[in-house]
Order: sequence, then C-alpha cells, then structure tokens
Amino acid sequence: MTLPLRAHGICFAYDGVDVLHDVDAALEPGVVTAIVGANGSGKSTLAEILAGVREPRAGRVERSGDVALVVQRAAVPEALPLTVREVAQMGTWRRRLPRREARVRAEAALGRVGLGDLARRSFHALSGGQRQRALIAQGIAQDAPVMILDEPAAGLDAESRARVRRILADEAARGRAIGWVTHDEEDIRAADRLIHLADGRRVA
Repeated sequence: MTLPLRAHGICFAYDGVDVLHDVDAALEPGVVTAIVGANGSGKSTLAEILAGVREPRAGRVERSGDVALVVQRAAVPEALPLTVREVAQMGTWRRRLPRREARVRAEAALGRVGLGDLARRSFHALSGGQRQRALIAQGIAQDAPVMILDEPAAGLDAESRARVRRILADEAARGRAIGWVTHDEEDIRAADRLIHLADGRRVA
C-alpha cells in the first residue's frame, strides 16, 4: 500500500539542542494516529515537520499529496474580525479556488463539524469547542489526503473533546489519514495507532 505520508530518520534541533533523534513515522489512509509523549518530547515539532512547516536537520519526509495542519485556536488573533465561514474558507487558499467554489467547500466542511448554522457568526463569539471545530473545518476544506492536528482539544471540556474525537473518526472513515498530537488518555484510547515519543526518540 502506498502511504500518503512517511518519514525516515527525522532529526531536529533548536539552537543546537537536539529535539528529535532518528524518528520514523507514517500516517495511513483511514487511520487515526495519536502522536503522544510528555511535554517537551518533540510532539509538536514532529507534527510541523510532517506537515512541511519545518525542515528536518536530517532525514526525509515523503508526501504523496497535500497535508492540512490544524493548530490550536489561539492561531486566529482577536484583532481579525472573521466569520466562522471565513475561517473555514482559509483552508481553500492554497488551491486558489474560485470564490464561489471555496465558499461551497467551506460551508460543506462546517456542516461536517456541526457548525453549518453558525457560518455567519463571528468566530470569536463562539465557545472554545466551537472555535476548535471551526479550525478543524478549515483543515477539512483543504481536501488534503492527510490532516495533522496539534492538540485540537486542548482546554476543552469532556463533551467537546468527545465531539472532536468523533469528527476525526468520521474523517478517517472517509479515507483521510489523521495525525493527532495529544496527551489525553481518552484521546489515546480512541486512536487506531500510536507514535510515542520520549526525549525526542520514538519508543512505540
């Protein structure tokens, strides 16, 4: 089976301090993979490298298509007066779609995360769980074969976290490869596979 994303021997350092050491990883279609480990273990750095946001010091990443990266809700500054639909529609920018097609795709993505009726509301007027779902809709709207999420449920209540888990399971069922940075035990139990980091090394 051809995998949409595979990484070999990834190494990375910040200011000369090693963060990742010879890490191998793969994300498979239809599979939710949790990227786990203690704080400082390199989870977010690995996610950014897999998504192409950072370049490894050594090793390589093979991608067969685009990768959507979903970050935590603080990534949308309060100073930007965006609607929920506009936030979701940002996911279509890389594809330079016609405005109407981009809008349709964003609204469809919002429907998949249960926010279709809030498309015109201010993003910053949403609850924390709703904001995070809007950012997941942004990732869905990219229509990439791989979606990587950096702690998408951090700070949310149990009900909101469970809803995020259901959304990601639904996206995997549609054939998307999901990589999910988390440290929550329920999230980990819900995942199909694990990439477990400790001190920058993969241990499972």
